[in-house]
Amino acid sequence: MMINRFHLAFPVHDLELAREFYMKVLGCSLGRESKKWIDFNMKGHQVVAHLSPDDCDVAQTNSVDGNQVPARHFGIILPWNEWDMLREKLTNMKIPFLIEPRIRFKKKKGEQGTFFIKDPSGNALEFKSFKDEKMVFEK
Repeated sequence: MMINRFHLAFPVHDLELAREFYMKVLGCSLGRESKKWIDFNMKGHQVVAHLSPDDCDVAQTNSVDGNQVPARHFGIILPWNEWDMLREKLTNMKIPFLIEPRIRFKKKKGEQGTFFIKDPSGNALEFKSFKDEKMVFEK
């Protein structure tokens, strides 16, 4: 299924740390860049790290299925095997999980694998997967 790509810009306090994290840890490829921002290709979507240290605030949280989920976060929905491979890669790289990998909404509509990590500037990222893609927007 072809979907439109999204564009997301977010603040970072150090562009070189962002480059290393998004390319080496998450496997994003590099797009355009300047002294103030870097474009990354995240599974076909454009995410842009903007040098803006003063905007790197800690996000507030909301309780979701027993976890305190950062209200401001972004990420991607992966096929189950890719989600599991990323989980294993992050574990092997000793990248700390903000919220440990788990199955959320078990045996309910919207059942999903999910975990959260933070980038070096404190931006929260969620990676999730659904065994049944029809559950992504199921009520």
